[in-house]
Amino acid sequence: MDSPGGPYLNTRALLSPLGATRLCQLAMGCAVIAMVIHTAGYSGSHGVFCMAVWCFCFAMSVVIFFLDATRLYSCLPISWDNLTVTCAAFATLVYVTASVVYPLFFVRSECPYAGCDVRNFRIAVTVCSILGTLAYGVEVALCRARPGQAVVGYMATVSGLLKVVQGFVACIIFGALANGSQYSLYAATIYCVAVYAFCFALTTLVVIMTLCGRTKTVRCMSFDRFVVVCTLLEVLLYLSASVVWPVFCFDTKYGSPWRPSSCPQGKCPWDSKVVVAVFSVVNLTLYVADLVYSQRIRFAPSHLASRRP
Repeated sequence: MDSPGGPYLNTRALLSPLGATRLCQLAMGCAVIAMVIHTAGYSGSHGVFCMAVWCFCFAMSVVIFFLDATRLYSCLPISWDNLTVTCAAFATLVYVTASVVYPLFFVRSECPYAGCDVRNFRIAVTVCSILGTLAYGVEVALCRARPGQAVVGYMATVSGLLKVVQGFVACIIFGALANGSQYSLYAATIYCVAVYAFCFALTTLVVIMTLCGRTKTVRCMSFDRFVVVCTLLEVLLYLSASVVWPVFCFDTKYGSPWRPSSCPQGKCPWDSKVVVAVFSVVNLTLYVADLVYSQRIRFAPSHLASRRP
């Protein structure tokens, strides 16, 4: 890790577009958390979710920046490049969600009872959150593998980034399932839940294998072929679930194609079923795109730690 005669700190992590992007992430994250605690405030499950996102991403960015600047990442048994681009992609998705949820539930055009200062701070929080989203998105763009390059970091490819999005969409599906979706009424809908869980576990397995550097061979096949096999299986399973779920939730024999008028806002099983149906199709589309892009990958195994100067 130590190089005689060279700087102890990784100057590339400090004096580069990537370093500037991470400093921007830290600045925006710190500003958001400070303003929320100082005046903007948060409450309820939606506010707790937004605050948890900002705090988690800020802490994650601090750890990544510190390890990169000090080169301590070389002591970890992980693929550093894969880890950083995965974290950036995940942070982009959750930051987008928080940037939509917070103003939707906390920003109003009129001044609340506490005065216009609270409203103005909440608007500033939203703006800084959007800027943080852009900063994480820029890091993903900077680290993304370019066409024609030998693929060393799988998570930097389109297929790898799609894995992160697939996992995020699956979490949305699980949240809708847990919100009174009544999936246990029929064996067919239970099958759909099993499909969602199995595909999420398989996607997570591929990501973990990549982060741990286990990408040379998987039994009798190369890692890139293993990814294609898993993705094809996920496409077939999601295709079946995307057909079965709407039939057993919205057909008149099993459910209702229209939202019941007596259904309470925010706690309606029909709404949760719609969310599951829509995001099932979204994830199916992502898996199909993943399968197409996976055909072009020729993976080049690398050492666990990044070989940066």
